[in-house]
Amino acid sequence: MSKPFVSPQAVANRREVLRGLAVGCGVTGVSLLGFLGVSARAGKPHLRPPGAIDEHAFLAACIKCGQCVQVCPVTAITLADISDGFGSGVPYIDARAQACDFSCDATQCVLACPTGALTHNIDRKEQVRMGLAELAHPDTCLARQGRGWKGPAREASFTGRHRWTDIDRWKPVRVTQYSYELPLCDLCVRECPIEGAIRLAPMSDDPSDARRTPQVAQACVGCGLCEMICPTEEASIVVRPRIEDRHRAHSTHI
Repeated sequence: MSKPFVSPQAVANRREVLRGLAVGCGVTGVSLLGFLGVSARAGKPHLRPPGAIDEHAFLAACIKCGQCVQVCPVTAITLADISDGFGSGVPYIDARAQACDFSCDATQCVLACPTGALTHNIDRKEQVRMGLAELAHPDTCLARQGRGWKGPAREASFTGRHRWTDIDRWKPVRVTQYSYELPLCDLCVRECPIEGAIRLAPMSDDPSDARRTPQVAQACVGCGLCEMICPTEEASIVVRPRIEDRHRAHSTHI
């Protein structure tokens, strides 16, 4: 029995249809990946640069131009990669890797933003609050153990930078270039750029008890310096992004 004749044009048309279906499936798959990427991160919001407006409005206003990244004096701002789905290309800060340099008065990235996603035209208290520090791992905190710290705050391979006024007020240097010799670790308090944001409180009424616990106050802006400078692995103290902070009290006792 002979096979039915199929014209070359019909074969070509069929191939075009199949190719179109494949492309459509691919686009749909990528879109779904993007959606899933955002959904998966719904409970893990990023720490946004200072001056960021409300998260949903921020995502809508940001055009992913990278201007804030270019002007940051310590390159603290990073653009999210494709794993963030629809949030790919949106700026955020990984405080453990590089804290926001609040010594620049938190204006350079704001002034560089062309859309108002980062702005000074909102309530000052909310504008500067990127997040709130929290003692996430109290059992590893050296101060709570009554222990000191000697040497650089971070491992030799760490590339994060900080400004020390006794070295150069205007030039950030690598954290590994500065050494400490502390009878009691107080790095989170010592290097905090905001007065009254964090302090060490006694853990008992015994005068001979050297142990102290970090307490974070409402003045904390969530710049992440305490998280970056914490010498324990992983950091005992971390910064929760403002979107999480809004579901908690505006001050915390840790």
